[in-house]
Amino acid sequence: MLLAATVLSPVQAIASATAPAKPLILIYGDSLSAEYGLKRGTGWVALLQDRLAREGFPHRIMNASISGETTAGGLSRFDTALKKHQPSLVLLQLGANDGLRGLAISQTRRNLAEMIDRARTQGVAVLLIGIRIPPNYGPDYSRQFDSLFSQLAGEKEVPLVPFLLDGLADNPMMFQADTIHPNEKAQPAILRNVWIGLSSNGLLQKTQPVAPSTDHGSR
Repeated sequence: MLLAATVLSPVQAIASATAPAKPLILIYGDSLSAEYGLKRGTGWVALLQDRLAREGFPHRIMNASISGETTAGGLSRFDTALKKHQPSLVLLQLGANDGLRGLAISQTRRNLAEMIDRARTQGVAVLLIGIRIPPNYGPDYSRQFDSLFSQLAGEKEVPLVPFLLDGLADNPMMFQADTIHPNEKAQPAILRNVWIGLSSNGLLQKTQPVAPSTDHGSR
């Protein structure tokens, strides 16, 4: 009797097989998205998943961020990440470590552009997330670095979060002892910046695509 009670009827089996998977958002970033120095579950990515669930969005989150990642490293594993996770949307948050290392801005731009192109070739939307760096390599380098995100977003016609740390970058109380990584108190503000980018660009929908009908009628 127990076995019989757990077997799906043909109609239930078809419905289960044809139900669309919940859309997946792939967070593809560096330590700013990887909860560096934070208690697990307190970073902005975890807060994003909580808010999506609380507001009735069906999306799942996969955080593939790696502390210390550069755009070159991200590009090298990007195809594998797309194939493995099959996201509907990528939040591309890379470049900070390129800037902190003084790497060529032209190469950072090419790497980000290539990831955007590869995602869109597979029908995956991209939200580009910008960052700024300290003037360690002079004001000219910093200005060029800061502008690359808006220029690239315009060129590729992808939505942009202009500055991930907007509203908190000048507040030392929002950073860990290294003065680079935001602390736990800063995470809601970071989420707010990302949420504005998601919601204002229509990247979140509460309805899922309707599964194709299996009833083709009589022939």
